[in-house]
Amino acid sequence: MAWIGGRSAGRRRGAVATAAATVLLLGLTACGPDDTDTTDDNAGGDEAKNPVESVPREDRLRDLLDNLPIEIDPELWEQGEWANWDSDTWLREAGQYISVIIEDFWDADRMREALDRERAIDEDEIDEPATPEPEAPADNPDADRGITDPQPAVVQARPATTPYSANSPAIGKVFMETPAGSMVCSGAVVTDPDNPGRSNLVATAGHCVHAGRDGGWFRQIIFVPAYNDQGHSLAENPDPAFEELAPYGTFWAELVATTDYWVEQGTEEGGNGAHQDFAMMRVSAEDGSGRSLEETVGAAYDISFDAPAVSGIGGIDVVGYPAADPYDGQGMFVCSDEPGRLSLDSAEPVMYRVGCTMTGGASGGPWLATGANGTQELISVTSIGPFDSTWLAGPRLEAEAREVFDEIRAG
Repeated sequence: MAWIGGRSAGRRRGAVATAAATVLLLGLTACGPDDTDTTDDNAGGDEAKNPVESVPREDRLRDLLDNLPIEIDPELWEQGEWANWDSDTWLREAGQYISVIIEDFWDADRMREALDRERAIDEDEIDEPATPEPEAPADNPDADRGITDPQPAVVQARPATTPYSANSPAIGKVFMETPAGSMVCSGAVVTDPDNPGRSNLVATAGHCVHAGRDGGWFRQIIFVPAYNDQGHSLAENPDPAFEELAPYGTFWAELVATTDYWVEQGTEEGGNGAHQDFAMMRVSAEDGSGRSLEETVGAAYDISFDAPAVSGIGGIDVVGYPAADPYDGQGMFVCSDEPGRLSLDSAEPVMYRVGCTMTGGASGGPWLATGANGTQELISVTSIGPFDSTWLAGPRLEAEAREVFDEIRAG
C-alpha cells in the first residue's frame, strides 16, 4: 500500500476548489522503494522540473493528514474505510482530496462494471430562441454570453479508430469511487508547460471528481489511457484481461482540482454548476516506475483558455466513452460538428453545444478544435446533455479554468 494525496486547490471564495434545468452530466501496487520519482530530473532542462517532486510524497501526505478536520487511519482506509461516505467525514473543501493506492483495487472486473456518471436535462427548462441570435464576432467571445442557439441537428456518434494506442493514445477513461459505487467518466492527457514532453496532467469534468454542493471529493480516482485498446464490445469480449483494458497501465490521481463554481453550485440533477464543470488531475503511474503519463502514451493536447467566439471555432471533435444504453462503456466514440451556444447562467461564459448521440460516461471527454498551429487543442470537456441523448454541451474555458490548471501545475 502507498498513500497519495495533496493540495487540491487554491483560495476558497476564489475560482478554484482543489480539490436551472434538469441536466445529464456525462459524467495497486505500491510505488517505488523510496516512494519517489525515479525519472531524470534534468530531462528537458531545469525549467522542466516539477516543484512538487522536490517534496517527498510521504512528507506531503503527512502534512495533508495533519491538516485534515478528521482523523484518517491509513490502515483502516486500506481495509475499506474509504467506503465510509458519512456526511460528517466526507471531505469536500479545497486541499482535502486524498486517495490510497491499494494493490489490485482497479482490476478488470471493477473497471468493466463501473457505471456512468449520469445527470439529465429537461429541455423544457432551456429557453430555445424562436429565431437565431446574431453571431458574435470571432474576436469577441464575451458577446456570446447569455445566448442560446436553436437545438442542433442530431449527429450520430461514430466509433474511434482502433487501436486507440496508435490513434488516440492521450484519451481514456476516468474511474472513481462514489457513494453510489464505482463510476466512470472520460478524460484526456494535456501538456504541462513546466514539464515539456513529461506531463502528468489530465483534464476532465468537475462532476467526475467532486459531487458538488451536496457532497465532497470522490475517492480512488484513476486515469486509464487508451482504455480497451481494440475497442471490443462486451458482447465480443465479455471477460477481457486487465492488459487489454489498460494497455498503458493505470495512473492514480494524487492532486485534483475543480472550480468553486462547481463545488458550490453543482447538483446531482439539473444544470447547476455546468458553466464551470471542469477539473484537472495530476497523476502518477501505479507501477511506481516514475515514467510520466505523456512519455508513456506519447501524446498530449494543449489547452486553449482563449478560444475565439463560437462563430470563429469551426468544426470540432467531441470524444468519449459513452456507457449508458445503447453503449456499453467499452468503446471510444467521436462526434464531429460545429458548435452552437447554450446559456444556463448569463453571468458566465457561454457553453458550447453540438449534436451528438453519446450518453453518460462520455463526461469529461475532450472537445478538440484545430488551433493556430494546425494541431488539435482542447477547448472544452463534455458536461451535460438531454435525456434523449441528441446533443452534448461543454463549458467555455476561461480565467476560472486556467486557475484550476495553474493550481495543479504548481502542486
